[in-house]
Amino acid sequence: MGKQPVRLYSKGVVQGYKRGIRNQHPAQTRLSIQGVCTRDDVQWYLGKRVAYIYKASALKKGTRGKETKIRVIWGKVIAPHGNSGHVRAKFAKNLPPTAIGGPVRVMLYPSHT
Repeated sequence: MGKQPVRLYSKGVVQGYKRGIRNQHPAQTRLSIQGVCTRDDVQWYLGKRVAYIYKASALKKGTRGKETKIRVIWGKVIAPHGNSGHVRAKFAKNLPPTAIGGPVRVMLYPSHT
């Protein structure tokens, strides 16, 4: 019997930017994480790394030396957003508007326990 693959991330969706009634702040992004429904559930995810993975049109040298069209923007979960389990994340470069509604991977590291 072969081993089952292990997924080291939780799935998430980009909900949009942090915003008020008139202004939006693209430096912080709102995410919903699969299986997180309350503000208490969010506490475990604070400080976890987030990866937004997308495909570009041009080839570029990747981290392992091969040319690839896949790119990653890394971020970090910084705070809860409301009481429904949504979180705020800060990315190294602000996410583009095309990322809204798109998938992200919330890594299960670094671990605080």
